Amino acid sequence: MIWQSASEFWAMGGYGVYVWGSMGVSAALLALEVWLARMGRSQALDAVCEAMDAQALDAQTPSGAVTTPVVASRPPHFSQGTAT
Repeated sequence: MIWQSASEFWAMGGYGVYVWGSMGVSAALLALEVWLARMGRSQALDAVCEAMDAQALDAQTPSGAVTTPVVASRPPHFSQGTAT
């Protein structure tokens, strides 16, 4: 298609609301997908770190002893969101 002006381009022959609305919804859903993937990764890393802490704690203490967690946060190599 050839548009004579920018307003004709944005109007899309009378279908601009549908075209640009669908583009907006698609962009929002893609952003939501990225955000959910990052949150899932963060939760998975937290679960792995907690399991590693529990395993290290079990290895260090005699059976029947009551203790507190050794590490309260993520190891340094996970702090910036990338494993090194």
